[in-house]
Amino acid sequence: MTATQSGTADQARDKAQEVGAQAKEKAQEAGSQARDRVRDEVDRRSTEAGQQAGSTAQALRHASQKLREDGNEPVAKGIERVADRVESAGGWLRDADGDRILRDAEDFGRRNPLAVVAGGVALGFAASRLLKASSRRRYEAGAPSAANGSSNGTTAPRTAVPAVTPDTTVGTPTPGVPPTAGPEASRRF
Repeated sequence: MTATQSGTADQARDKAQEVGAQAKEKAQEAGSQARDRVRDEVDRRSTEAGQQAGSTAQALRHASQKLREDGNEPVAKGIERVADRVESAGGWLRDADGDRILRDAEDFGRRNPLAVVAGGVALGFAASRLLKASSRRRYEAGAPSAANGSSNGTTAPRTAVPAVTPDTTVGTPTPGVPPTAGPEASRRF
């Protein structure tokens, strides 16, 4: 190998390493931006959920007060306890930032992997039921137009189907009539 070929190979290797380093840097930058967006979205949504939980706790307390006025103290106490827990969760959601929520979710997943798997299975099952119900409604909504021979929702005129009379020739299959006996039946099965 000559000195020029060696120099060209070194330049190509250096250029490839430089391009690889730039690609790695861009990937890390994109990953960092994605994490920041997720964190910001979690922070925003958790604040909204915390505010909704606070409103729900207020409504539960109002219901509890009405029950007390009606003389139903045991149920009122139970609803009051639920309101306290909802308000506590709402305060945590409102006050926690995205990093803390994600960190707590990761910690929970590490401590309780079976709960995470069970939650994933439950979500998957719920999604499959939702899709099945949705597809059944679409099928039933489209069934009348499909029966008329049209898929665009318009109705096509019905045509009369001529009656088929059995063919008496032995060995000749009759269209639309399954064979029941004879040599033709044994050959088909």
